[in-house]
Amino acid sequence: MAKAQPTFSLKDQLFNAESLGDLADEFVAGVPGFDRDAFHVAALSGIAERSLMECLDWFADCLEPHLAADFPTMADQLQAAMPPRLDPTLRDDDFGRFIHAVPGVLAVRHGLEDHRERALDLLYEATQRFSMEFYIRAFLNRWTDETLARLQMWADDENYHVRRLVSEGMRPKLPWARKVELTLDQTLPLLDRLQADPTRFVTRSVANHLNDVAKTAPDAVLERLAAWEAQATQDAKERAWMRRHALRTLIKDGHRGAMDMLGYRGDADLLVSVDVATPKVPLGDGLAFTVTLEGAEATPVLVDYRIRFARPGGKTGEKVFKLKVAEVKPGKPLVLKKVHKLKANATTFELHPGAHGLVVQVNGVDRAEASFDIV
Repeated sequence: MAKAQPTFSLKDQLFNAESLGDLADEFVAGVPGFDRDAFHVAALSGIAERSLMECLDWFADCLEPHLAADFPTMADQLQAAMPPRLDPTLRDDDFGRFIHAVPGVLAVRHGLEDHRERALDLLYEATQRFSMEFYIRAFLNRWTDETLARLQMWADDENYHVRRLVSEGMRPKLPWARKVELTLDQTLPLLDRLQADPTRFVTRSVANHLNDVAKTAPDAVLERLAAWEAQATQDAKERAWMRRHALRTLIKDGHRGAMDMLGYRGDADLLVSVDVATPKVPLGDGLAFTVTLEGAEATPVLVDYRIRFARPGGKTGEKVFKLKVAEVKPGKPLVLKKVHKLKANATTFELHPGAHGLVVQVNGVDRAEASFDIV
């Protein structure tokens, strides 16, 4: 399922004797005759050799022998063992505990084909303890119309975790998750409703969803954001935050329409220069440089820089980095200093000796360049 996995330390923090003990105690309280010790010993024994997401499947494997074989009864047991709902008075950053993803695993495993309605009911309850964003996707793919009908209802639910699931579960590029086969005609009308939500946990999901869409359909994102601005059904400050968050990938790519929407003019009358203080940088040291911007009028600027890395065989590769969001004021140069660490033995992007380039991008437009060598 996952393209990238968290580190072992995170897995160890999430899944340990204490957290599995808590889960076991919840099943003791909810399922008469539940063998706490047998489950606890079995679940702990399989953590070391599994990834984070694989552990969740493993815990479900360990629970199954202690639950009813028929799914409706199993669902009742899973629901009876759930902890209290997450605090409904909070507005953000209350994701829940990964250990409580197990009902989602079993809902897909045993309810997808023959017990769709009961499985969706279970996901509804479970997402109020831990997000079911990974598991609703199986139902969206298998029973698209029926599941979308549920999401239509859940978009107005009083619990903000349920409302967030509508957006997060449909995201085109949800990290670690299976692909979901939905069209913009199916998803965007639901986002139209959720964008006015009073809870940041929901609006962040909406913005992340749009950021996913922007990678393949940028014009659709710009049109939606413009429509929401015209409707003004969301607080102005929250709309501005959502725009910035939804457009972050397009901004990083220098997309002209996204820049214009955020007020960063590509044709701004600016003098931009870059000075590299370390033209020869030993691998592992820092590239030190200064960017100076001057203008005759007050000008909002979004300044990024790209490093053009030397690759084997004479090829190059580029990465974009954020530098500053600011305003250039007349008669007062904006001076930005940066030391970019060139890490040796980086696991995500290996560096090679040779000639490299530094490009300064202002409001999506390349405005100054310099070169340096990694030695």
